[in-house]
Amino acid sequence: MRIAVTGGCGFIGSHVVDHLIAAGHEVLAVDTTDKYLNPDAEHARIDVLDLPALTAALAGSEVVYHLAAMADVEQVTADPVGAVRANIDGTETVLEAARRSGLSRTVLASTVWVYGAALADQQLDQLDGEEQELDEHAPIALEHSGHLYVATKLAAEMLVHSYRELYGQHFTILRFGIPYGPRMRDELVVARFVQAALAGRPITIAGDGRQSRNFVYVEDLADAHVRALSPAAEDQTFALEGSTAISIRDIADTVDELLGPVTIEHIPGRKADYAGRRISSAQAKRLLGWSPRTNFTEGVRRYAQWYQDAASASG
Repeated sequence: MRIAVTGGCGFIGSHVVDHLIAAGHEVLAVDTTDKYLNPDAEHARIDVLDLPALTAALAGSEVVYHLAAMADVEQVTADPVGAVRANIDGTETVLEAARRSGLSRTVLASTVWVYGAALADQQLDQLDGEEQELDEHAPIALEHSGHLYVATKLAAEMLVHSYRELYGQHFTILRFGIPYGPRMRDELVVARFVQAALAGRPITIAGDGRQSRNFVYVEDLADAHVRALSPAAEDQTFALEGSTAISIRDIADTVDELLGPVTIEHIPGRKADYAGRRISSAQAKRLLGWSPRTNFTEGVRRYAQWYQDAASASG
């Protein structure tokens, strides 16, 4: 199958390209950079906002994975107009190019941050003092969308559903857990902690460090993308969440165990940060046979090794 991947030379997109090629597919990486371009992939240096160029590039493909986006929440805060153009207008352009080129499906990269706006049953929340586990059918309260990044992702999901309703365009939405692993941006928390430890600098924690996330290793996410080609994934949404909640302090302790000893410093917390929710990936396991396989310590070890190897190669 011929498949296009927007953002195919970025952190997650490049791993998706790698896994699709390993599965025997012909892949076109659509990206304005070639930073992590797989040599066995075709490359189209196109901005996803360029509808005529993107439409021409997608011709002949059957599926497009849309991963090109502004994903750094700090950058979104600093440049809200750019974030809306990249994450909302970009999604609209990809959907329209896919429609004009006759593709069978668009696979949208979304995020578990959208569950920050999910409504949970308050009675169930109080059972055993634990929050209700949320799934793909949890209703969303738009007035609780919070961070602009969440608003852009909710808007992108709404566009996908509208294209299905109006034009019959099939879709799959993949809501990523908090990703980490080789090629991740230096700004991401696991990268910052590892790089600080390797450089002998203190690790800085925003807030008290008790806030937790279900981190998911990037190659596990890439595996889910290959599985999402299944007919069972058509017109479905999947939460791709890590299996274990990891607090920010747990990350620091893991880095200390692997690369320490390290010094830890605390700074004020970040505004409108994703507080974390209990999210079920049962649908991905049931329909795709997917569940995360890489434990957190092993994933951090692999990232640290990749980072050291990359630093040595560039030095």
